[in-house]
Amino acid sequence: MKRRDFFGMAGIAAGSLLTSGEVLAGKHPKGRSLKVAHITDVHIRPEENIPERAIAWLKKVKSHQPDFFLNGGDSIHDASYDGVSKQRTLEQWDAWDLFRNEISDFEVYSCIGNHDPWWDVTDKTDAMYGKPYVVKRLGISAAYYSFDKGNWHFIILDGNHEGISIGEEQMAWLKKDLDSLAPNTPTLVMSHFPITSVTEALVGGQHKDHRELKTLFYKHRDKVKVCLSGHQHMLDRAWYNGVHYYCNGSLSGFWWGEGDEFSAGKQYYLETPPGYAILELFENGEVENTYYPLA
Repeated sequence: MKRRDFFGMAGIAAGSLLTSGEVLAGKHPKGRSLKVAHITDVHIRPEENIPERAIAWLKKVKSHQPDFFLNGGDSIHDASYDGVSKQRTLEQWDAWDLFRNEISDFEVYSCIGNHDPWWDVTDKTDAMYGKPYVVKRLGISAAYYSFDKGNWHFIILDGNHEGISIGEEQMAWLKKDLDSLAPNTPTLVMSHFPITSVTEALVGGQHKDHRELKTLFYKHRDKVKVCLSGHQHMLDRAWYNGVHYYCNGSLSGFWWGEGDEFSAGKQYYLETPPGYAILELFENGEVENTYYPLA
């Protein structure tokens, strides 16, 4: 089996490769795995042929035949700034529906990005105001929630609270959720924003409650194995006390644009190309995260 180059066609991988004997035997020493596609920061909008471009790349993700998708937020380009109209917000969600329809036969578990909610309304009783409408359009059960697949537990956080945090109510829910798990239940946590990240030193943008989360994850170090994020449009990997932190770039790269003077390539944000990640989550709690560049 060939080793994978840093930006090779096979992607950027973390973890170990199987020996040929294990492959031929059809066994993996880490147990069966879940194959999960992580897409984030799609930033879809109707202009510039973006839905067609996004769907073409989504077909590449789908070709891996993952068990399900994790969508890391900023699904639409932006509804959060002042001056964004209801019509403009609806146009973006309609473009998202076209994109989502391409994987209608897959389960998609999403979190809310900072650009997804519409805030600039004259009447806050409007059904489209804020996060409840995003929950509806993404087809998720709540702004934050958890679920189980195989022997893994998955926690989806909402970091859209003051200063990029999960807030007191959600923190209490998270503690209760982790306490309720049986010992040694491998757990993946996804937030739109990085919890711990190399990118914080470069551009900021990580959870302000990262110390409290770090302490909680250490308490449950037999469970919490990996944290996924987006938001930064940058690719990084951090490891702290047994937890892998992956910031997996963005499908949109430079927001579907060419880039700027700091871009290392077309549609790159700084040195990161647009792309997506495929994760192998093994029964024994180990994880392999492979980033597939699209430019």
